[in-house]
Amino acid sequence: MNDGTVSHTRIFSAPRELVFRCMLTPEHLAQFWGPAGMSAPLGGITVDARPGGVFETVMVADDGSSRYTMRAVFDEIREPELIGWTEVESGLRSVSTFTDLGDGRTEVTIEQSNMPAAFLTPEAQAGFRTSLDKLESYLRTMSAASA
Repeated sequence: MNDGTVSHTRIFSAPRELVFRCMLTPEHLAQFWGPAGMSAPLGGITVDARPGGVFETVMVADDGSSRYTMRAVFDEIREPELIGWTEVESGLRSVSTFTDLGDGRTEVTIEQSNMPAAFLTPEAQAGFRTSLDKLESYLRTMSAASA
């Protein structure tokens, strides 16, 4: 039985400081935030990266059929190691840890707790993983651009 807690771990071929910065900078977030089929326009992203600060994104379906606003409050930020926030409406808590693997790669573990049942479905979890795929692709384009 699932207790409303999910963990995702992904290794990115990018330095920890860059991956961390991507998760807190609106210009970066606009490039990958949200599952496949959704985007987060820059004008709909607010980040006040400090405990008690606001984190808000408006995700829009690529076909224009729907919008989803996520509002959260940062609980903890330890640069470049940890980002924690709690969604205002659902109470979902998300803690992302960033581990430098020492070879230009970063392991990111995202622990989500107090998840609403709708977010625990296999489809919702698969959608969340596509957002990590989008981050991976974005980091790859940044790496190619700097090469």
